[in-house]
Amino acid sequence: MGITYVDATATGPTGKQETLELLVDSGAMYSLLPERVWKAIELEPTRDHVLRLADGSRVVRRMSRCWLRLEEGEDYTPVVLGEPGDQALLGVITLENFGLVLNPFTRTLHPMRVLMPGLLDTQ
Repeated sequence: MGITYVDATATGPTGKQETLELLVDSGAMYSLLPERVWKAIELEPTRDHVLRLADGSRVVRRMSRCWLRLEEGEDYTPVVLGEPGDQALLGVITLENFGLVLNPFTRTLHPMRVLMPGLLDTQ
């Protein structure tokens, strides 16, 4: 399986910004900012959230929101506030906010195709 990374800029509530590389993880619900990034842009935790890891274990992580800018645009998104050793991730909620999907065969991001109700109906 290939690995896909994207470049991003995270912006906090005071306007401070940090650039980082995010691993695109279609199995992760939320994006995760490493501790050095979220502290540098002065994010504050807004709630705790229980997350289930790939091995089935559960962890509690603090959550917040920030602006993320990718090549495809910018959006306000929920983020997990990483702890030491956590990998920077781009999760599916952020992908959907940007209208993107990960092609699992080519490991590339593409615009989401949305079918309009009735579009494929035939008379």
